[in-house]
Amino acid sequence: MPRIPPRRTQRARALRNSATRHERKVWALIRHHRRRFTRQLVVGSYILDFACREVELAVEIDGSQHLDQVAQDLQRTAFLQSLGWRVIRFWNSEVAENPEGVAQAIIRQVAATLPRTHP
Repeated sequence: MPRIPPRRTQRARALRNSATRHERKVWALIRHHRRRFTRQLVVGSYILDFACREVELAVEIDGSQHLDQVAQDLQRTAFLQSLGWRVIRFWNSEVAENPEGVAQAIIRQVAATLPRTHP
């Protein structure tokens, strides 16, 4: 795996330290899940809001600025998918209205990706 440029690592750290209230809500609900999540993970030239490396699941919490960035978001998703990542997105309004539901949806996505065990 290529080394991450120091500037990108610093940017990811700054984003972790200045998380939005919506990101903080979701993080508080998923951080202790047995499948470990991380915040602000650098993948290529992108920084993911949350990621579960074990199942290559990227979680994005999008605000209204993303209404004007549809093309960039599609390009980002295509890049991540080319590396084997699945990307799920939630709007800030979804998190504000139902943070527990968003967290459950994320955890269900992780569970759906894990191999089934024999009963």
